[in-house]
Amino acid sequence: MKNIEDMTECEKLDAGLPYSFWDEEVNLRKENAMKKTQELHAIDPQDSPAIENCLRALFGSCGDAPYTCPGFQCDNGKNIKVGHNFLANYNVTILDIGPVQIGNDVMIDPGTLITTVNHPLSPKGRRNHLGIMKPVIIGNDVWIGGNATILPGVTIGNNVVVAAGAVVTKDVPDNCVVGGVPARIIKEIEDDTED
Repeated sequence: MKNIEDMTECEKLDAGLPYSFWDEEVNLRKENAMKKTQELHAIDPQDSPAIENCLRALFGSCGDAPYTCPGFQCDNGKNIKVGHNFLANYNVTILDIGPVQIGNDVMIDPGTLITTVNHPLSPKGRRNHLGIMKPVIIGNDVWIGGNATILPGVTIGNNVVVAAGAVVTKDVPDNCVVGGVPARIIKEIEDDTED
């Protein structure tokens, strides 16, 4: 591995080290995502095949039948990998400056934010436009309620319901409902997909 002094800002970002989010190469990733999401927004919302084709060009990988409602935004696109039957409702934002892995049969309600980028607590670090990337992983059969926030570095297990308005700050195990700020386990739920 290179010394940090010899690394580009994108190399630092990809290694999970503090990086400058004002760097030209970092911004090129964002600009490509903005262009692709503009193309997505121009598609008739009833034209599911065209939306799927656009998502396949935007995302790193997709399973069968991905769909996003109008207003979807992302930071890179290529860092998003979704399984089968992915649904993002209106105005979902995924800040995928780092990897976001989403399993099968995941539904994300309107206004939700999933972010892989954080910033230093230090005002000097923020003045230097530093970001810190941590990946997000979301399992299968997850329902994320409206206006929820999933913070950097979080892993959400399988068969999880994230209540509307929740702020998920730490990992969530399988088979439960979480809610609140910060989110905590409210109750366990059965996985009725296993026979």
